[in-house]
Amino acid sequence: GLLDLSDEVLVLIFRRLDPFSLLRAGSTCRALLRVCSCSSLWRPLFQVSFGVSFTAAVNSISLKDAFRLLYMWRVLYSSLHCNAHLQKKLFSETPKYWVQWLVLEEKVPLPPVKLPDYEMENIWGLKLDCLEGRHREDAEEGETDGILKFEWKELYDRAIKHHGSFANVVQHVLEQQIKNDHSELEELYREYRRFRFLWHLTYWLFKQPKPVDRDLRNTFLQWKRYKRRKVASWGKAQCDVDYLAHLHHVTRDYIEGQLAKGDENVDWQTTDCEGQCEAFVEWCLDISQARLSRCQVYTDTLDGVYMVLNKEMAVSGVNHYQFCQVAKVQMARVCKLEETAMNYVNWRMIDSTYYYKLFMLTGCDHLLIYLKAFLHRKRVVNDWILQDENAWARQKLPEKLYRLLQFETKISKGSLHGDHPFARLSRAIWIYLLYGEQLLMEDVKELVFQYAQDAL
Repeated sequence: GLLDLSDEVLVLIFRRLDPFSLLRAGSTCRALLRVCSCSSLWRPLFQVSFGVSFTAAVNSISLKDAFRLLYMWRVLYSSLHCNAHLQKKLFSETPKYWVQWLVLEEKVPLPPVKLPDYEMENIWGLKLDCLEGRHREDAEEGETDGILKFEWKELYDRAIKHHGSFANVVQHVLEQQIKNDHSELEELYREYRRFRFLWHLTYWLFKQPKPVDRDLRNTFLQWKRYKRRKVASWGKAQCDVDYLAHLHHVTRDYIEGQLAKGDENVDWQTTDCEGQCEAFVEWCLDISQARLSRCQVYTDTLDGVYMVLNKEMAVSGVNHYQFCQVAKVQMARVCKLEETAMNYVNWRMIDSTYYYKLFMLTGCDHLLIYLKAFLHRKRVVNDWILQDENAWARQKLPEKLYRLLQFETKISKGSLHGDHPFARLSRAIWIYLLYGEQLLMEDVKELVFQYAQDAL
């Protein structure tokens, strides 16, 4: 096993791991913890993740622990726009612990920092002569400490200049944080990992500038059936974002962490989703498809796009051009399926068959023959029960079972499960519709007569 290998070989193996995997490997046993804590493993990860090169541990803190702290902070700070709990920490009083982390950030959306000169000197690692000038505030009555006022960006620039590089600023911050308790940082990070997808999606849905916010809401809701009471509180604290997410395939997969290898930053903020949706809807309406339902074309096309791209979306993002190209192909297939069905009722009858889904994936015209045969068999079942000699069966059958034999009744997948008469007859009809063998039709007739006799 791994424990039989030398430390040198283990280090070579573990160099292929990402930081999360390396931390998990180190948590399995003491022997692997010792190897996974080697500075030689964490030094390149520092360079890749933060652009910082360290040659040794930072004072008494190992590079592994330093990486862990810095990574948690960077992830949390990048979520500031949607992380209400972190906003509360930073926007209320901004305790010294959090100010120390903010030293690393060039852009800080906070008012100018006001601190005693000795605290500012300690936190940023600047000498007092670097802080003098027009930034000194008049001391209030009873105070002896000099108060300095700086913009965050100016302090960041002075720190970089004084320390010589960003790497040295990072080292200074880590040295200052060694003695601090990091339980609050760790708790916020655990909370972020748990709710990150929900927070990002909530921000994307509700924090867009007007009128984009109104257009996004309309676009998001108009193509899907929804419960009015669930969306009445759109944008409010009590809004059920999880319900909204499950209205669409992509948002459902996103909130469940199934897109882009679980990366929460899959362009919700940078992609002009509203513009893309509007452009796609306009493109749909420009096509001369007078017989088609706008809503059904749109939803079937998006379902088809999802079927084609879902595996790729689970690994990486999909750009606008790629989406539109696939959407055009899928819409053409939807239109062809509607032409095959000849009317809306027939179209909805075949959309639950695997022939329908297979055609959306492949575009193979041969599958259209199977769909026509499916509809023909549905008509055969309907015509059979309407024959004069079967009038007694029509009269005695329970209404629910009789409706299954009618042409316009769509058999749902949910009705195929169970051992009650409705499920058994649904299965018999469904199997006949798919395969068309006469023996299967005889099974349908036998069940119909049996249930009609039972009702006598």
